[in-house]
Amino acid sequence: QVQLVESGGRLVQAGSSLRLSCAASGRAVSGYALGWFRQRPGKEREVVSGLDWNSRTYYADSVKGRFTISRDNAKNTVYLQVNSLKSEDTAVYYCASRVGGFYSSDPQNYAAWGQGTQVTVSS
Repeated sequence: QVQLVESGGRLVQAGSSLRLSCAASGRAVSGYALGWFRQRPGKEREVVSGLDWNSRTYYADSVKGRFTISRDNAKNTVYLQVNSLKSEDTAVYYCASRVGGFYSSDPQNYAAWGQGTQVTVSS
């Protein structure tokens, strides 16, 4: 069973950038689909970005052009570079891993989750 630990979230001003990290242990991140989700205050958890086993990437329309997902197999870590942050990006950000190799936007299709990292954007 894979364990995931997110880090990198903090309070920033609008327009700032952050790099969120998701360190995995117990299983290699290569060869599996991974996703970044977020839960904004009072909202349901929503997908932000994802990565297939073959590194094909996916992004929600709201973050296209601003967020970039990547994977470092040597460090067994997945990253989410978040640029041009807006107040509506304020949320707890989670990474998740699937048993299968293909991305899914449905959180129910992910078996392993991290504890989340808080990103707060002040306007």
